[in-house]
Formats: sequence, C-alpha cells, structure tokens
Amino acid sequence: MEWSIQELARSAGTTSRTLRHYDQVGLLTPSRIGRNGYRYYDEVGLLRLQRIPLLRELGLGLAEINRVLDGERDSGVALRTHLRLLEQERERIGRQIESVRTTLRKLEGGEQIMADEAFEGFDHTRYEQEVTQRWGREAYQQGDRWWRSLSKTEQRDFMQRQLDIAADFGRAHAAAAPVDGDEVQAITRRHHEWLTMAGNPVHREYFLNLAEMYVADPRFTANYDRHGEGTAVFIRDAMKVYAERVFGG
Repeated sequence: MEWSIQELARSAGTTSRTLRHYDQVGLLTPSRIGRNGYRYYDEVGLLRLQRIPLLRELGLGLAEINRVLDGERDSGVALRTHLRLLEQERERIGRQIESVRTTLRKLEGGEQIMADEAFEGFDHTRYEQEVTQRWGREAYQQGDRWWRSLSKTEQRDFMQRQLDIAADFGRAHAAAAPVDGDEVQAITRRHHEWLTMAGNPVHREYFLNLAEMYVADPRFTANYDRHGEGTAVFIRDAMKVYAERVFGG
C-alpha cells in the first residue's frame, strides 16, 4: 500500500507542509514521486512517521530523531521500542496525575505541599527544545549539567523552595499586599535568588521576559493561579517593580 502526502498528513494529524519539511531535512523521504510531482509514501514511511511525534515529545530535535530512526532498520524492533517508550510515558503521566490530585487535595484542605509530591513524574529534559529555542543551547546545557550535579535531596530542596515562594506570593496576593511593599519585594528577592541558583546570569531582560511569561504562558499561569486567581499577574507586577529597583531602567 501507499499513501499520497495529503492522505498521510490527514491520517497522522499533521500537514503536508510538515511532511515536505521532513523530506527537505532527510527525516522522512517519500517512497516515490509521481509524474504529477506528488509525494507518495509506503508502509515504511508510515511506520517512520508514527515514531516522529513520540520522539519529539521526548525532547529530541529533528537531527537526533533522524539518527535514532536510521539506527532502527527492523520495523518490529522499532515498534517494540515505541511501545516501551509509550508505556513509560503513560506511567510518568499517571504519576503526574496523582501528583496534581494530591496537590489539589492539600490546597483545598490547607495542608502543606511537599516537593516530592508536587513534582512526581517531573522530567526537565522534556523542555530541552523549548529552553534552547528561547535562551540558546548553552543555557540549556549549563542548566542540565547543574541539575544533574545535584543529589536527590538537593533537587527536592530546590523544588520545595520554589513551592514555598509561590505559596508566599499567593498568600500576599490574597491579603491584598501591595506589589511594591517590603513584604512582597522580599518574596520577589527570594524568587530572584532562586532563579540564580542554576548558575545562569539573571539580567534585567531575562527577568522581565520571565515575568511576562508567567502571564502569557498558560502553563505558568495555571501553576501560580492555583494559589489564587490572579496570582500570576500579581507576581509579574512584583517582578517589574523589583527589576526597576535592582536592575535600573
């Protein structure tokens, strides 16, 4: 069997443009090109395409995915590897679901949230591509080296520190504390210090861009607004005040 580029794109939930890009970078070559110039793909191409989204979700770039797929000539072996990775991902997501349930229950019950529970299933390597695109490859590699150098206890302490800071921001917001007041700025200073722990320089532009991301990126917003709606905006405004005072205009 074979599929046209439109048929394969529709079945895979992607676009013909994406498949043409994969062809240009040597990741997914069509089995033949018709006289009409259309690309056609056989079963080998279909199986190869099946694996690309998974490997991308695991944080691999296109060049790395190409090397992985080129090293797996046996379709059966590739599918078994694919299945094993999917099962591992299912287990990781299951742990994250339980983590969120525990965090929600503790928030609603007024209990202390612990890092071990809140970050169960957390894997920082999933964000490699995004960090690289935003701040460069060296920024990711430096952060990755620093994270791997920590013991499990140090990693838990680092994450617990962030949880405590977020909770303190939430309490200050609920109490209507002014963002330019001493209490909120002291929390913001702790947040700044926490950001510098990985060794990357936290300059004014980085700090302000991060502040905006807390509001613009739904993942950040949801993370902070679980301490009370509007907490992400509150933190952003506090960071802007801090940046003006510490970094200058």
